Amino acid sequence: MYQNKDVLITGGAGFIGSNLAHELVGLGAKVTIIDALIPGYGGNRFNLEGIQDKVDFHIADVRSRTSTEELVKGKDYIFNLAGQISHIDSMQDPFTDLEINCTSQLTLLEACRKNNPTAKVVYTSTRQIYGKPEYLPVDETHPINPTDVNGINKMAGERYHTLYNDVHGIPTCSLRLTNTYGQRQLMEHNRQGFIPWFIRQAIEGEEIKLFGTGDQLRDMNHVDDVVNAILLAGKEEANGQVFNLGHFKPISLKEFTETLIEANGSGDYEIVPFPEEKKAIDIGSTYCRFEKIRKAIGWEPKIDLKEGLEKTIAFYREHKSHYY
Repeated sequence: MYQNKDVLITGGAGFIGSNLAHELVGLGAKVTIIDALIPGYGGNRFNLEGIQDKVDFHIADVRSRTSTEELVKGKDYIFNLAGQISHIDSMQDPFTDLEINCTSQLTLLEACRKNNPTAKVVYTSTRQIYGKPEYLPVDETHPINPTDVNGINKMAGERYHTLYNDVHGIPTCSLRLTNTYGQRQLMEHNRQGFIPWFIRQAIEGEEIKLFGTGDQLRDMNHVDDVVNAILLAGKEEANGQVFNLGHFKPISLKEFTETLIEANGSGDYEIVPFPEEKKAIDIGSTYCRFEKIRKAIGWEPKIDLKEGLEKTIAFYREHKSHYY
């Protein structure tokens, strides 16, 4: 499906984008990457170690109409992964989040409309747009009620893609990702989710601070499973669709932490009260139903939590100097 195809990945030096790039290079695709390498966002040259001579890498911002309009030309597939994902940062600097998660999406889609309307575009959205769930598991018909600026802007980005599919005929698909973890994830700070920070603390022998009661439920996907979903979303059957990802077994944050400590071989944790800025936007227990994507294009998660954590820990033990 991807052999000898021209592929563009926005945010391709970031966590999920770089793992996708490695897989596509292995499948024989001609890969172009655009990444602004904004400090603290996750873009990392080391993420492309081993394929740097096999990809066409452009340091540029998707918000730039000139570069984006040029880079979409001739592409068969566009994997639109560039974005600002920190919920805390979105509340402290909402205008930057608006630019990256809304303006950049319109820039890309307009570039496709003008220069390459037949390119298949796969967009990575988030289950965060649901907000606090009204029922569990959350399916794609659940009401949309984001609890922070990031969720609102990611919702808008997703809707832009659906609109351009329906009105302008640009084939798009959006995936609502849940908690993704694995190799090549930013570990410099704790503003992009608890999982990489907990992994760093476990590796470094620091006590993990678990907020709330630890009973909150989540579903977690290893990045290899997420990359597989993104690749399958390139199928024609996915055009115009929005899909949840998820896992067969939701797990409490306490159980996750204990599994992490077991996979690491050592560690300790303490349950502490929520900081006010996190408590205000916490959504409690949430996990998704992924039956729709399973039926439509055959995706389901393959990697269980302990296996995924062991693989992730081994990667960071070897390469942590490039991520801390």
